[in-house]
Amino acid sequence: MKVSLSILTIDYANVEKNLKTLLPNVDYIHMDVMDGVFVPNISFGYTFIKSLRKLTNIDFDTHLMIEYPQNYIKQFAEAGSQYITFHVEAKCDVQQTINLIHQCGCKAGIAIKPNTSVDSILSFLPEVDMVLVMSVEPGFGGQKFMPSSIEKVKRLYSLKEKNNYKYLINIDGGINDNTILNVKDYIDLAVVGSYICNAADPIANAQNIKNN
Repeated sequence: MKVSLSILTIDYANVEKNLKTLLPNVDYIHMDVMDGVFVPNISFGYTFIKSLRKLTNIDFDTHLMIEYPQNYIKQFAEAGSQYITFHVEAKCDVQQTINLIHQCGCKAGIAIKPNTSVDSILSFLPEVDMVLVMSVEPGFGGQKFMPSSIEKVKRLYSLKEKNNYKYLINIDGGINDNTILNVKDYIDLAVVGSYICNAADPIANAQNIKNN
């Protein structure tokens, strides 16, 4: 299992210093992009991601929590994203948005909120490179893990095995050394934010997740 570091709660005044410390201990950087419409919060955009691209060659896992993701795929691809994930609940044609991400040279991911079922994305599973299960309501870091996500990752794992699908199974929200135990056998990577970024010993916490 790999770790995708969410930098939503990182100290932005010292972002370069903190990332250089953490990067050897994680596998991806998870970019939470919020527009204040799709979710009630605003974070950062593609210019910030482009600036971070200069610091590392690690894969960027860009999570678009925005109302119209199709309007910005090209910009986030050009900023240096390897994966671009958008929500099926957004105002877009899901298949066309997947196609656009692939046309821009990136891997396509789809995300589902806690109240969205796996059934709603079945037809897209052969097409995508990643499925992101939200184990909290999207928009803010530091929330508690929602157990309802456990059955979702189990089902995605079963569908992947049965149909030889290629997508990575990712989970995002409330992940720590205890909650990871519920899902570690069914996922390929986990988004971890506050548990690492806000820790007294972030490197130890990153290793706690990877070694579970």
